[in-house]
Order: sequence, then structure tokens, then C-alpha cells
Amino acid sequence: MRAPRFDETIGVSRIIRLTCRSTAGNQGEDMSIQRNRRRVLATVGSGLSALAIAGPGRVWAQGVPGGTLRIVIGYAPGGGTDVIVRQMADKLKDRLNANVLIENRPGASGMLAPVAMKTAPADGSVILFTPGVSTVEQKVTKKTIPFDLDQDLLPITLAGTVPTVYVVSAAIGVKTLAEYTAWLKANPKQANFGTAAMGSNTHFFGVELGQAIGQPLQPVAYKGTGPLLTDIMAGHVPAGCGGLTSFLQHHRSGKVNILAVSSPKRSGAAPDLPTVADLGYPKLASEGFYAFYAPARTPAAIIEMLNREIRAVIEAPEMRQKLLGLGLEAQTSTPAELRDYQNKAIVSFTASMKAAGIEPE
Repeated sequence: MRAPRFDETIGVSRIIRLTCRSTAGNQGEDMSIQRNRRRVLATVGSGLSALAIAGPGRVWAQGVPGGTLRIVIGYAPGGGTDVIVRQMADKLKDRLNANVLIENRPGASGMLAPVAMKTAPADGSVILFTPGVSTVEQKVTKKTIPFDLDQDLLPITLAGTVPTVYVVSAAIGVKTLAEYTAWLKANPKQANFGTAAMGSNTHFFGVELGQAIGQPLQPVAYKGTGPLLTDIMAGHVPAGCGGLTSFLQHHRSGKVNILAVSSPKRSGAAPDLPTVADLGYPKLASEGFYAFYAPARTPAAIIEMLNREIRAVIEAPEMRQKLLGLGLEAQTSTPAELRDYQNKAIVSFTASMKAAGIEPE
């Protein structure tokens, strides 16, 4: 006999009642009911044993429509968000015994992905992976956004924290912030930087860094860090701003140079890189985060299952090391903890925005 599906076990007592009721009116009714009850309990018991052996992830996967879990992200292939989620998707596929596909929806500072959750099926077959720049920070910096963070998305778990970095093309020949400042004075027409999320910390950090060094910098919008990286490495844009996860590997290969890291202390992923505090600008310190969400109305049982399985993937020692190598400090949470975390992030980012004299657009 096959193991029952996750949702089938809920109706055990109902099966027993119906089976016993079906014997009414037969000769030896009481004995028949007892025999049927014992038979049903034995059958259900063997099914539940199989359920325990199969494991929660594998049983849940049987309920995914088409046997496929889609993870939607708001950035192009090849960028930091894409690289990170693909690392986790490979392991999640094994735990769920299901196909796991990454769906890239770049554009609108990463907001096309959370917008997609508004019409996505609330059955656990589609979830969102996104940095806070596309959710919390858009909520703060825009007067209106095309989705409601509280009403359209259900928190699943944090994935980790990541600092913002300011990076320059290796083609301009500078390796420190002081050298870059001098280069800007000699090349004032190139005082611009690319960002994949206008109205986010990766936008404001670049602007505020320019103010701090006395060289105003203009942001240039990109649809993702993939296209931004391509242009930086080719020298089409002299600099860029984004998550450490997007640029660390390319910095190590010498294709770009990271000049400043936004975190208050040095990152475990790159302890050799200077923070804004090291460079004399501690007030610019900040960190971003990545998290998983599900569409509103997704049943609590599915949220709980997704939380358990995703956390197991992220918290595995090998995965922690892989993510750290990409610049992400792994950190998981309960759904309630994620909601609390993002609410505090909204308060903090709002204060930083006001301090910088920036008003919602």
C-alpha cells in the first residue's frame, strides 16, 4: 500500500466513522463494527509508518502540482540573487523529491517578482526569493508600489544578511577609495555608478558615499546585477553598487575592484575588504537581507513545511560555507521572526532615509 499524502492523514477519524457506519443494519453489527474499526486502524497505522519513513519533505512534494516547485526572483540570470538561489535549489530538490525551477523576472528594481505572487497559486507550488531592496526598501522609498508587503506575501524564512558594496571597473585602474576620489576629480564626467535597484540601499549607499568623499555621484538604473556586471567589466560604466554576493567572485578574479563595504564590521566572507567604518564613514553602515515568501492564502501547514525544509537546506554546514563564499551570512528564522525583522528594517531604513533628506517618490 502506498503511503498517504500529507493532506490525506487529516481525515483518518472520518474514514473510521464512515467505515463503521457502513456496517449498520448487518447481522452481528457490534462485532462487525469492531472488526472494521480494527482493520481500518491497522491500515492507517501502516500508512502513517510509511509516512514517517518517507520524511516530511518527500511526502509534501507529492502534493506539488506537476511535481515542480517554482522559485521566482526579480533579477536576471547571472546576478547575485540568481547564483545564491540556484545553490539552494539544488539541495531543496533532493529534500522535496521534486523539480525546482528558477523563474527570472527582472525589472522595476526587482518588484516584478513580488508582484507575480499576487496571482500565483497559493498551494505551495510557487514561492518568492528576494532581497530586502525589492520589498522593504521599495515600501519606504515609494509613495505607492504595485504590491502590499503585508497583504500579498506570507513570510517563510530569512535566508541571510548581506552588506552593500561599492565597486569599480578594473579598467579604470584604481584599487582604493582614495585613488577613486582622485580619479573622479580628473574625470568629472564619469561620476556615475550603476544600480539594479533604484530607490533602495544599493542606490542610496552610492549617493551617500559620493557625498562623503565630496564627489557627487549619479545613479544609472539597470534591470539586474548580471547586465550591470557585464557593463562594469567591459568598462561601459565605471562603477556600480550592489550586494556583496553579486560582486565578490568577480573581485577575487580581478575583473572588478570592491572599494567599500557597508557593514558595520568586516564580513566573514571577505575579511580583507574595508568597511565604511574602516574608511572613516561609520554613519554609512548598513546591511541588507534575503528572504523567502509565499503567496497570501497559502495554508499554514504548507508554510510550516516550507520553512522546515528551506531552513534545513540553509543551515547545513556545507551550504553555510557555500553561501559565505558568495558573500551571504546565512541566517534563518520562523515566519513570525521574519515579519518582525522586516518591520524593524522598515523603521531603520525610514530613519536613514529621513536623515539623508530623501523623500518618498
